[in-house]
Amino acid sequence: MKIRKNIAISENGFIFNPMTGDSFSVNETGVYILQKLKDGGSEETILQNLMDEYELDTYTAEKDLNDFLSMLKSYQLITNE
Repeated sequence: MKIRKNIAISENGFIFNPMTGDSFSVNETGVYILQKLKDGGSEETILQNLMDEYELDTYTAEKDLNDFLSMLKSYQLITNE
């Protein structure tokens, strides 16, 4: 998965989609995931990073990551490329 090229993301979690004019705010964990996606991280790598960084069990990390990625897809902020 990749973040669409035209999506603007600030360090404090503000996201702007110039295609739609929509803007969003995400928390610290959301910024962390977005940065990993921007750096080209795979879902598996990001999942492991979340478990290590936030001391999460596998179930919680998978659920949180899948929920967040689903939200990003629904708002057309990421692609499956």
